[in-house]
Amino acid sequence: MPELPEVETVRRGLNQLTLSQKITGGDVLRDRTIAYPFSVGEFVENVKGSTIASWHRRGKYLLAELSPLSSSPPTWLGVHLRMTGQLLWLDQDEPLHKHTRVRLFFGERLELRFVDQRTFGQMWWVPPGVAVESIITGLAKLAIDPFAPEFTVDYLADQLEKRRRPIKTALLDQSVVAGLGNIYADEALFKSGVLPQTLCTDLQCQQIQRLQAAIIQVLSASIAAGGTTFSNFLNVKGVNGNYGGEAWVYNRAGEPCRVCGNLIQRIKLGGRSSHFCCQCQK
Repeated sequence: MPELPEVETVRRGLNQLTLSQKITGGDVLRDRTIAYPFSVGEFVENVKGSTIASWHRRGKYLLAELSPLSSSPPTWLGVHLRMTGQLLWLDQDEPLHKHTRVRLFFGERLELRFVDQRTFGQMWWVPPGVAVESIITGLAKLAIDPFAPEFTVDYLADQLEKRRRPIKTALLDQSVVAGLGNIYADEALFKSGVLPQTLCTDLQCQQIQRLQAAIIQVLSASIAAGGTTFSNFLNVKGVNGNYGGEAWVYNRAGEPCRVCGNLIQRIKLGGRSSHFCCQCQK
């Protein structure tokens, strides 16, 4: 599943390629991809004629501010890639991938194509003057973004102090930290020297301090590398992310730790794989 660095990589690419581009039309190949409005015809009609003003990211959600033709307030286009979603900036003559779900057309025969193999991804159009959170309801449940000034050691300690569950499970909770997923939770726990099965209530102040810093560090490193591609993540130009080759522990079970040489171990926590080094993490 694309996590914060992958979604941020896509956002930056979209801001480089699509700003001031006018949507001239669209085609919905899978109706269920459109979460709102419930009529796909209405979705296409409402985005048509709008211009991309800017792309934003909230957690793992992408939000495009759309400037309408008239002087009415802006509308919003929301996208969640879920497990396998890709947003690709392509020539309209590019052969259609069999998992193409939505196409948005622009001038010069260009298009923004939403490809999604597992079909869990969604798109929304938010009408003018309507709170985005009232349409894209998942946004209201998100915690603070790791890059926000409010994401402090005190904030993280407050979120964790009463949770009697493994720290790895807590980090995957989007109401604790927005945008963090399986890959970077493993990486941050390694960098902070904390075992994934450690209960939140057992964490010491120094461990939380290291963890808060490590979350920001590993996310920043992955964004700089263009995200992680272990299966199907591509940026808007169709290029793989490069962080996977730099990962400390994720997806490296049975391989030597890059620090101490001990073999990386893998266990299941809350139904998800967790990778760690029992020598470097305590």
